[in-house]
Amino acid sequence: MANVALSPVYEESLNSFKYSSHFGPHLDDSILIYLSVSGSVIPMRIMETDSIASVKLRIQTFKGFFVKKQKLSNLLAITVRTVCGKEFEFHVERNRNVGYVKQQIAKKGKEFDLKDQELTCGGEALEDQRLLDDICKYNDAVLHLLVKRSAKVRAKTVEKDFELTIEASSSFEKKANIGGEYQLSELSLTHKIPERKQLRRNFLVEPIIVNLSIKLPLVIEELIKTTSDGLQIGNKPIQSSEGSGGAYFMQDSSGLKYVSVFKPIDEEPMAVNNPQGLPVSVDGEGLKKGTRVGQGALREVAAYILDHPKEGPRSYDKENGFAGVPPTVMVKCLHGGFNYPEGYDYASKSFKIGSLQKFRKNIGSCEDMGPRAFPVYEVHKISVLDIRLANADRHAGNILVCKDGEDGQIVLIPIDHGYCLPESFEDCTFDWLYWPQAREPYSTDTIDYIKSLDAEADIELLKFHGWDLPLECARTFRISTMLLKKGAEKGLTPFSIGSIMCKDTLKKKSVIEQIIQEAEEAVLPGSSEGAFLDSVSWVMDRRLDELSP
Repeated sequence: MANVALSPVYEESLNSFKYSSHFGPHLDDSILIYLSVSGSVIPMRIMETDSIASVKLRIQTFKGFFVKKQKLSNLLAITVRTVCGKEFEFHVERNRNVGYVKQQIAKKGKEFDLKDQELTCGGEALEDQRLLDDICKYNDAVLHLLVKRSAKVRAKTVEKDFELTIEASSSFEKKANIGGEYQLSELSLTHKIPERKQLRRNFLVEPIIVNLSIKLPLVIEELIKTTSDGLQIGNKPIQSSEGSGGAYFMQDSSGLKYVSVFKPIDEEPMAVNNPQGLPVSVDGEGLKKGTRVGQGALREVAAYILDHPKEGPRSYDKENGFAGVPPTVMVKCLHGGFNYPEGYDYASKSFKIGSLQKFRKNIGSCEDMGPRAFPVYEVHKISVLDIRLANADRHAGNILVCKDGEDGQIVLIPIDHGYCLPESFEDCTFDWLYWPQAREPYSTDTIDYIKSLDAEADIELLKFHGWDLPLECARTFRISTMLLKKGAEKGLTPFSIGSIMCKDTLKKKSVIEQIIQEAEEAVLPGSSEGAFLDSVSWVMDRRLDELSP
């Protein structure tokens, strides 16, 4: 069950915007909600105008909760601060009144009697019958607790701040003097007056993080910052004329170079707002068999997460993985330059959720030149990625050709991974299969890297990042990783391994599909997934022995 509490966003938080935060920039009408899942609390930011149905759908999309199992409670997250520096946090129903909050304070802070309490908002004393929903309508609503005891208050103005010095007897911080009376304890509180004249942004770029344990890599923080800087200066997204979905080149603040590529999920091929005129999918299946419309961005991010560096898991400041998938992150983006068939409005309905990928400067794609100029290692690293992820859309046009360093060494950069990790092997496609480098054996270093891969650990890693792989996709990933590891161990070339995954003709099953079918026939009905995978392993070994040198 996912219980949700809502709280207003304070305007002061807008002034302390940092890209390294979990939520990125805020909007004036945004709301912070808390997902209570299995004892942990996960924050998520939504808009005031979002419907309950849209919030449920978003939670389901990014956390894998079924809508029918969600329970959204209309709660307020309240923090009550005292001049003594104490804080009390509550999640209460909106129809509760001030008197109820006072009772909760008295329960938590036993030193406070009900008769001594006074709650204020904006300097106005609140009556016990006042409803919380009436008080917390605005983003800058803050409740303060005053305890009615004799006190001396001195105030002085310091530029835009004011400083209060409070002298009050405190029964819970009392110190006995010689006469047995309470000493006065002096407390000082400085309160910053928030700037009210704040320009409203007409754009937003915000990372979507569903696990607070995740620390954004430095390269991702910089990616979001440079993208936002370009939008802030007025450089609009530039729609790509290539591809079957919506893809936008984002510029830096100078407007002289691209820094990222944004792909909204609602503009994917066969999605509702696809700008290329493709029909909307009637059953949710994407252009490639075994993929779903609206999950392309998840797959783009997953390809980056799973592209581990040769030295091991990616660290906070490590950018490049083994295959060189550009840094990619899931973001929420808002700008009038995207495709809005029904019109654009600066509101929650105009939010675009999708993948933001670092732009790589290049001299073209592999489609623009003959493959014989490509280094063997560069082709092999991409073959490892594609076989492992069962890529259903690897063609020469989505492999960029770059020049590295002064010597001009050619480096191949794989992009466009919206059709990797499919539910089946039906549409696996590898253009590199027909390049001469694919018939060369893997190097020792590449084989060692392949040996280090762990499908189970990677499935857990994706779950940690918020994507619980569907059972069919997880099965495909386990089998493709198994094939890559077994094939490399037996000395097979990328061509031999890749040929097992790709069809000779449209009507004929690939070898991997035949292996799966044979394994299914060999196990008893109702057998466990582990038993099925053991069967696949046995059949695969027999088939690979026939191909081994």
